[in-house]
Amino acid sequence: MIHSLPELSPSARLWGSLWGDRPRDWAGNEEQQLPVYEAALERTGVQPGDRVLDVGCGTGVFLRLCADRGAEVTGLDASENLLSVARGRVPEAELVHGDLQLLPFADDAFDLVTGFTSFFFADDMVAALREAGRVARPGAPERCDLELVKNAIAPFRPRGEDGEEVRYWRPGMVAELAAAAGLEVGESLTRTTTYEYDTQEETLRAMLSAGGAAAVAGPEREPELRAALVEALADHRRPDGGYSLANEWEIVVASAA
Repeated sequence: MIHSLPELSPSARLWGSLWGDRPRDWAGNEEQQLPVYEAALERTGVQPGDRVLDVGCGTGVFLRLCADRGAEVTGLDASENLLSVARGRVPEAELVHGDLQLLPFADDAFDLVTGFTSFFFADDMVAALREAGRVARPGAPERCDLELVKNAIAPFRPRGEDGEEVRYWRPGMVAELAAAAGLEVGESLTRTTTYEYDTQEETLRAMLSAGGAAAVAGPEREPELRAALVEALADHRRPDGGYSLANEWEIVVASAA
């Protein structure tokens, strides 16, 4: 089903009409962009179950790539004709006929928001990018299952001078530190990987070894820490008794100036 918004901006009406003039011809041409889409997808680390929005999705070539990787896909385009072709290519997608400057989605609704040669056609490109940022879920500790482990260990760790837990993560921190060190930051990206453990004991041994967690707790409190970890990771225990922990990593590529 293709949902349609009641009102489009002048640019959306204009470009939707123009891009949708020969949708079948454009569908074949868009397939020529597969190498670009695949390179972008490789950089984002899309995982099964991730929610992806492609703004200006055209005939759905990028959505098809994401869906084939198990993502839940949504596309928005100003052209109903292009969306009709996309429906045939990606029948499982939610498709919206709408305006990229007024996205009809809640804040933080998607794990990934993309726009290939689409933002240039907005009346206000900054507003369109701002909307994309609004509906994109921030890359944050919530994207890292190991944050559950850190939270379970936190009560056993030393506190700062003000009594608060010392935290070493916030968005953009690595790039800021690299720049402060006189390095030239060339690229920042994220990757998602999944840690797999066959048993609960294997999981606990791995978590207790991280950052000296077992040593910090000490022999007397290790049973208490083990119980805290089991409780924290309960939702990530597989039916076979093992554990799967997905983690998003921030990677900064920098060079000496």
